[in-house]
Amino acid sequence: MKWQDRRLLDLFGIEHPILQAPMAGVTSPQMAIATSEAGGLGSIAAAMLTPEGTRQELQMVKQGTGRPFNINFFAHKAPTADAARDVRWRQRLAKYYAELGLAPDAKGPSRAAFDASFCDLLLEFLPKVASFHFGLPDGTLVKRLKAAKILILCSATTAEEARWLEGEGVDAVIAQGAEAGGHRGMFLVDDISRQAGTMALVPQVVDAVKVPVIAAGGIGDGRGIAAALALGAAGVQIGTAFMLTPEAKTAPLHRAALKQANDNSTTLTNVFTGRPARGIVNRIVREIGPMSADAPAFPLAAEATQPMRGAAEAKGSTDFTPLWSGQAPTLAREMPVGEMVAKLVTETDAALRRTRG
Repeated sequence: MKWQDRRLLDLFGIEHPILQAPMAGVTSPQMAIATSEAGGLGSIAAAMLTPEGTRQELQMVKQGTGRPFNINFFAHKAPTADAARDVRWRQRLAKYYAELGLAPDAKGPSRAAFDASFCDLLLEFLPKVASFHFGLPDGTLVKRLKAAKILILCSATTAEEARWLEGEGVDAVIAQGAEAGGHRGMFLVDDISRQAGTMALVPQVVDAVKVPVIAAGGIGDGRGIAAALALGAAGVQIGTAFMLTPEAKTAPLHRAALKQANDNSTTLTNVFTGRPARGIVNRIVREIGPMSADAPAFPLAAEATQPMRGAAEAKGSTDFTPLWSGQAPTLAREMPVGEMVAKLVTETDAALRRTRG
């Protein structure tokens, strides 16, 4: 297929304007390799990795493909300690801890934001693209990446955020509609009730900035890609549709939940990590969410919920598992990533031909 808009193709050095979303805990080096080899932009999700774990994944992708790829990090600011809120949160969860036989002070791992150690690692491996969620890291780190000619992407959930990112020198903006699975990338706003959907957000972001815009949220087939391009996007980022591929690290319980989900299955909730994220509704979301004022700021809430997740999953339950998913779970494909990318291209070509009559 011959793409009319070549901005992303030329910027990234890829064949198709399709980015595989970086999904922490789901994305694998094999997924990134397969996407890049198929002509899209594969991604590593480093948000839950240590520097050493990140190094291992970078090595695997570098060995598996010579094509461009992206590596993604969270850029959250360290939360202010709030002992009273932490106590309230533990009290809210106490009945679940007792039910699962957990020690009251059980604690899971936290999540590290992008810092100088991660920056040093990128300067060693020089990936084509680095992307960020929750805004950008410290400006000195961004300058170091740009000086090394690493392209910078970041998510925006409003036109205001997109303009701010352009002002900070990003090379492209990911316009993340409210339909998207996983964490909202919001960083200048905090009211999820005002978050725009992809169809409303993308054209407004396109009008607000001069850099290429990548549409994300609820896009899982060629019809969605064609629609995003018609709205002025230069390409798309797709996540949920990749979660049933054999290359995905999606856990069996999560896969089963995705297969049973539909357009009415997800909601935005902060009960897992302290930040709004879209996932399939389960017991904890129903009983103490979807949004809880007691949940500590990201990522502190997860330190208390992680032990519950592990104990329940060991018994075959997803009551406390963050079942991340966008609003189009039925578009997820059980096929190899390379085949899926090829199919997306074919579907997009067909959809564009239909619109031309």
